[in-house]
Amino acid sequence: MFTKDIFRCALALAIVVPLHGFADALNVKTGAWEMTTTTLITGMPMPAEALAEMTPEQRARMEAMMAARAGKPSKHVSKSCVTKEDLDQDSMIKSDNVDCKKDVISRSTTKIVVTETCDAPHASTSNVIIEARTPENVVANMDMTQPGASGKIHVDVDGRWLGASCAGIGE
Repeated sequence: MFTKDIFRCALALAIVVPLHGFADALNVKTGAWEMTTTTLITGMPMPAEALAEMTPEQRARMEAMMAARAGKPSKHVSKSCVTKEDLDQDSMIKSDNVDCKKDVISRSTTKIVVTETCDAPHASTSNVIIEARTPENVVANMDMTQPGASGKIHVDVDGRWLGASCAGIGE
């Protein structure tokens, strides 16, 4: 799984609410949200087989990039508009990747715990916890590992509600 996919997954999961068959929805407001995503990569999160398939130059670039990022969190801030329709769509929890399966471990109006397991070619396991601390503050964290990899990816998301109007925010 690529880093941008992790950002997208964490951001989507941080505002995910209903699932078919669950009466309770995560207690968050609709409107403009600012999401601060902090990613920390430790070790080499890519499986040895994936590295072996790269040319020596590609592998050297990948290893140098990972070494430069090792132990250094990277932060990304984005704004998005969350509508009632977004929150009502049960597809928010479904994976875009047909090789992945999401299981809801537990769910309430203030917390949801999800595990995602993906098969090859991007095999991985992710554990996600999303908490609505208040209707205006959501936090989430995700830990992802890949079989055969010596590292992991940890993502923290802190979402804050900006207001009911989404004016000026791309959807």
